[in-house]
Amino acid sequence: MRQRDRGKPTKEYPRLTHPLVRDEKGGPLRRATWEEALEKATEGFRRIKAEHGPDAFGMFSCARATNEMNYVAQKFTRVIMGTHNVDSCNRTCHAPSVAGLSAAFGSGGGTSSYEEVESTDLIVMWGSNARFAHPIFFQHVLRGIRNGAKMYAVDPRRTSTAEWAESWLGLNVGTDIPLAHAIGREIIHSGLANHTFIERATTGFEEYKAEVEPWTLSAAEKVTGVPADAIRDLAHAYATAERAQLCWTLGITEHHNGTDNVRALINLSLLTGHVGRYGAGLQPLRGQNNVQGGGDMGAIPDRLPGFQNVLDPETRAKFEAAWETTLEPRHGRNLTMMFEAMETGELKAVYCIGENPAQSEADTGQAVERMQKLEHLVVQDIFLTRTAELADVVLPATAAWCETDGTTTNSERRVQRVRKAVNPPGEAREDIDIICDIAARLGHEWKFADSEAVWDELRSVSPQHYGMTYDRLAEHQGIQWPCPSTDKLEPTYMHGRLWETDPAKRGTPAPFGIVKHDPPVDLTDEDYPLRLTTGRRLDSYNTGVQSGSYASPLRRGEYVELCPEDAELYGVEVNEEVQVTSRRGSVVAPVWIDRALRPGLAFMTMHFPDEVDTNQLTIESNCPIAGTAEFKASAIRIEKLPVEAAVRS
Repeated sequence: MRQRDRGKPTKEYPRLTHPLVRDEKGGPLRRATWEEALEKATEGFRRIKAEHGPDAFGMFSCARATNEMNYVAQKFTRVIMGTHNVDSCNRTCHAPSVAGLSAAFGSGGGTSSYEEVESTDLIVMWGSNARFAHPIFFQHVLRGIRNGAKMYAVDPRRTSTAEWAESWLGLNVGTDIPLAHAIGREIIHSGLANHTFIERATTGFEEYKAEVEPWTLSAAEKVTGVPADAIRDLAHAYATAERAQLCWTLGITEHHNGTDNVRALINLSLLTGHVGRYGAGLQPLRGQNNVQGGGDMGAIPDRLPGFQNVLDPETRAKFEAAWETTLEPRHGRNLTMMFEAMETGELKAVYCIGENPAQSEADTGQAVERMQKLEHLVVQDIFLTRTAELADVVLPATAAWCETDGTTTNSERRVQRVRKAVNPPGEAREDIDIICDIAARLGHEWKFADSEAVWDELRSVSPQHYGMTYDRLAEHQGIQWPCPSTDKLEPTYMHGRLWETDPAKRGTPAPFGIVKHDPPVDLTDEDYPLRLTTGRRLDSYNTGVQSGSYASPLRRGEYVELCPEDAELYGVEVNEEVQVTSRRGSVVAPVWIDRALRPGLAFMTMHFPDEVDTNQLTIESNCPIAGTAEFKASAIRIEKLPVEAAVRS
């Protein structure tokens, strides 16, 4: 059995300090001057647009960079390249949350503030190990529990978060809709639905009532594996709480029907009136520091800055006047669609800023093959990632959290200032300066004196950000959107209008989402009998590029985690290396025994792709509405290795 050095760094990625270019496809990257690299990057974009049209270009913007960088990146895409093909890693995580919340309330942000979790009466953590994945938010949860709130955890694994819960509902992977429908049905049949709110503020209740009717407690128990009594208990606790917060993470969204999952949870809030009031709301917990802000800035293919609809003629006219351009009245390609367009040859050039899709996409083997088909790939990053290793041009940038000025927006919609603390190494330059340099070479002389100038331009076109001057952001230590006025602040929660008695003030009612159970695409069978689900650990971050270089006493590298019963069934033990195979590929990983897992369920992370590339196993089966892949449900088998392979020093 291989002995691992716990806590030591894994692969160390070198910090980029100077530009790199590749002279020919398949050749090595070599050092270049900024002038040579920028000219090569620009020439490629110019040529692709001239020969193949605007939609042959795509921008991967960055959910870790500032709002200001994301604003400039999407403006570059729309104004200079002439396409709406801009997206980011939000597509691999919370795009279903944005789609679901937008469909119900017209806005894709969480409805409450973190502080409200401390004052609520009931907290439901659904598909979220926030104790590991969102430790800052979980501090607010712990304060809420200390203040008397009860917490319920809904998760296939009995996670560290579940250990704090009043009750853990360990459902089968991919059965969230049956469980949510059974809770809804129980609330209705017990006379606990808030009919005053339903009649005043929602539409589609009768259709929803008919949809959930077949999901009796016993029917749900058979499909979800959750005991009927536990479902009944959660239904009554949620419906009778004065204030309740329903929080979710990627356990809900990273499914082929992620948006439907989100709608199923939103339905429960509409059924009980747990939205639009202080302490009662819906909290999608975003993964990276600025996933919310990237979308808010328009770095998504269907929305302009301020989450304004690109299909609305008046909105487009406003931006066309401000930017002195013409905008196409259609959506662009999202990240998933851009990868598909690489396959067909329709997308030929990508400008990738701070993203590492070569290791973060589902079915990474296929993702790399598609990127290798691009005629022109420019990567702008702080590290030489696996994606950067594929590029024709690599541009060294600044770290957004300490080497640049700007703002970011967290899960509670709070915009906060980021301030430069240190100078970047070597020849690394500000993201915005690099983009503007390329823009100038393409004939657009954008002059932003500093990040505040970018932010003020954003404020001029986005009403919900208008009241957030840099001075006010500093004064209040962050402000939540919407903030349309420079004279006052809005409530910490959204959609209070739904409680207005005046129909004119109440506005558009929130529709129930009529969604159906749709099990995971990758079915388990005799050849692939285990269900693999993926997630995060406390000590690591995404693909490990930024956290792998640091030692952690908690880190033990990648393992395939099994319950004791499955370990005994397959005759494997801790640290023994086994082959893990799905219908897409195989990896070799050591075994870890986790008593929080149930028979038939395995767990892995995406933190150590250079040791074990877990995403070779995951399936690129995407939500048709949001484009998010089903990272949470793959079918696998494990096989013992020959003794000489498994017993290595």
